[in-house]
Amino acid sequence: MKSSSVAAVVVSCALTFAVGAQAQQAAPKEHSMTGCLKKGTEANTYMVTDVEGTGPKSIGIVSSTANLAPHVGHKIEVTGTAVPASEAEVDKNVPKAPHYMKLTAIKMISATCP
Repeated sequence: MKSSSVAAVVVSCALTFAVGAQAQQAAPKEHSMTGCLKKGTEANTYMVTDVEGTGPKSIGIVSSTANLAPHVGHKIEVTGTAVPASEAEVDKNVPKAPHYMKLTAIKMISATCP
């Protein structure tokens, strides 16, 4: 009886550790991209276009902790986490794009865009 109780505790701990490891792997990583900030078609919506690099060329902004309005027309670097299209496109106000992000920070690169 005692050994079966110990085995149950060991199995329980192993399962808890495995679930915790999966949760850490599933957490989206922050990344940065650079492009031009433009207004979306709906009020208070934004997207980044002309994105540099080999990835997607536009980003639909799902949400932002930074105030984006003063940076419309500027070249900016956005930092945040990717949002799956299936989640982002539920909100009809989010501009359609090949990539979606929740922004945690922005950095102005230039007051003008190419």
